Amino acid sequence: MTGRRPADVRSPDVLSPDVLSPDLLLESAAHRFAAFRPDLAARADLTSPAGLVRARELLTAHEDPDPVAAVCVINRFSLPDWLRETCAFALTVNDERRDAWRRTFTRTLHLAGSPANLAGRFRFDHAAADGSTAWLGPAPASELTGLRLLLRGFEGSRPPAAACGASVTVPGDGHTARRPVHRELYLATAGVTLQAAVVQLHHLVAEAVLDGLIGPGDRLTLRPVPRLSGLRERFAALRVDTDVHRPDELQAFAGLTEEC
Repeated sequence: MTGRRPADVRSPDVLSPDVLSPDLLLESAAHRFAAFRPDLAARADLTSPAGLVRARELLTAHEDPDPVAAVCVINRFSLPDWLRETCAFALTVNDERRDAWRRTFTRTLHLAGSPANLAGRFRFDHAAADGSTAWLGPAPASELTGLRLLLRGFEGSRPPAAACGASVTVPGDGHTARRPVHRELYLATAGVTLQAAVVQLHHLVAEAVLDGLIGPGDRLTLRPVPRLSGLRERFAALRVDTDVHRPDELQAFAGLTEEC
């Protein structure tokens, strides 16, 4: 992994400490679409939330025949441990697989199961030493069918456990082009189930690793909050999706700050 960032991904300086306004959230989501699918961006209206919805419909209509995805198998869930292992998995993704995974917006399926019981049938690309989680891919969806059919989806209707202030260190030997840094990872919890939080955080963290914002030796501190709106932080990356209460608006579900 080179850690380079696509030229059309927004600079962290754009995400100022001002309140996360609807315009800023829209701009962040639009930049992500343009960075990951520049071939479709020129045909999409990215100037409104409704336009983003139609852009997603355009994406579905032009989906690759065998889209690339990853699968995360979860046996036991601890937010800090899962976060650390998510970073470790994303660090295994090489340049070729990274570019293909970006085209599908880092699509990842989260399934419930025991990696240890599956080790004889599937060769995982990353597995936690304690057997709590494992990842397969990113790979064409056809290569993941067997695992997908074998396991049920990971479920969690309860809100994510707080774990406020818990810190994790990203695995790796730290032999990178930059020194390790400390960042805070904010997670919106109001009206967000554990299942949804896992999806949102996985996108943010995996993409931050691919962009070089998160690297070996970095320390991440979890900051669960009801909503990110109103925070006056400098965010290096945001995870923006449809608001859980207002489907015609956008919401910041997670945010990774600049270096602390």
